[in-house]
Amino acid sequence: MAYNIGVIGTGYVGVVTGTCFAATGNNVYCIDILEEKVNLLKQGKSPIYEPGLEVLLQRNLKEERLHFSTDLEEAVKNCQIIFLCLPTPPSEDGSADLHHVLDATEQICHIIKKYDLRERKILINKSTVPVGTADKTRAILDKFIPDYLIDVASNPEFLREGFAIEDSLKPERVVIGTESEYAEEVLKDLYQPFLRSGNPIYIMDIKSAEITKYAANAFLATKISFMNDLSAYCEVVGADIEKVRLGIGSDTRIGKRFLFAGVGYGGSCFPKDVRALIHSTEQAGTPLDIVSAAQSVNLKQTTRFIAKIKKRFDDQIQGKKFAIWGLAFKPDTDDTREAPAFIIIENLLAEGAAVSAYDPEAMNNTRIMFGDKIEYCDNPYDCLKEADALIIATEWTVFRNPDFQKMQSMMNEVIIFDGRNLYSSAEMEKMKFEYHCIGRKGINTK
Repeated sequence: MAYNIGVIGTGYVGVVTGTCFAATGNNVYCIDILEEKVNLLKQGKSPIYEPGLEVLLQRNLKEERLHFSTDLEEAVKNCQIIFLCLPTPPSEDGSADLHHVLDATEQICHIIKKYDLRERKILINKSTVPVGTADKTRAILDKFIPDYLIDVASNPEFLREGFAIEDSLKPERVVIGTESEYAEEVLKDLYQPFLRSGNPIYIMDIKSAEITKYAANAFLATKISFMNDLSAYCEVVGADIEKVRLGIGSDTRIGKRFLFAGVGYGGSCFPKDVRALIHSTEQAGTPLDIVSAAQSVNLKQTTRFIAKIKKRFDDQIQGKKFAIWGLAFKPDTDDTREAPAFIIIENLLAEGAAVSAYDPEAMNNTRIMFGDKIEYCDNPYDCLKEADALIIATEWTVFRNPDFQKMQSMMNEVIIFDGRNLYSSAEMEKMKFEYHCIGRKGINTK
């Protein structure tokens, strides 16, 4: 059956979740406090870059199944199911800041009480939150509306930026944490259209569901960090991390994904969730040493890459010009949160170097961060004019097969620091480039 669904928060998770629920026939009210963003969404324009999202957004707006508003009362009054898709940014100590989630819960209580909304509702946390958050939500409900029947559930998202529509419409699995049989049945029914290919839905207690999201991201971050750590060893002994990746990735116990060595992971999930899990487990007296090591390795990998750049120029990069290809933390997104490219740029600027940059989607977010401190280019080649070196920080497809001869004609020195291993050393040697990469033998002409 079709449901009336409220989605509180139209950030990355909220707008994708709401749009995809509408695409399966539900009536969805997406609420945000930012009027400018809401007006943009009403026009069918997405505030984020995500392949396929805007087409789906416009279709469901046209068919009047998707509504955007700043009016929280509208969603609470009309909806049986309410999803909290709110930010949980890291505090200074690494813990997740829950005030958006808890404040919204309290506002929902006041609305339910104000209008005496006796219809049974389900309040679902889709935000990434530490274990025990549902207990805090339940305590607020019991404090302000103890006589109303509100079920609480946890339904963590597992969206990959760049593949979020696919992950929403065809999820590998759905995790639902609840102690309510009613909530379980409603949510199983809600998700049936997404699971027609037979992918599983897992029903568990709320605390296990809350931990599942953090555990998944921490494990994936650990896989990446393991390869990054190993890449330093490969460079020293003359091995090739790409061949090692193929050798171990073919083992089904390990798997092929998340084994690419690079300049470090970033984004809105891995860094934040790893820090939050480290904080939570330390508070519980059961620190996860492996996860702490993964965090340390990731930070060291970016620092090691920057040191490699500086060493090539004898630690004298003042006045040098560096072109940077890729600013988003990964391809197919405009998300620059904790992007390695930003850490690199900050270090180069601090040493007096000049930076010209290009990214297919993340230029606006970069301008917000750096203003006029760097040069922004309309295409990859414009960055290279009189550049002393090119730094590749994001593996966008457009960077994989460039015109190397054109690059040579534009650069002061034909030097590439490839933080994503896009090219083969043999190809770079043939093209007479000086080539520095990750975990492999490069071509050093100095």
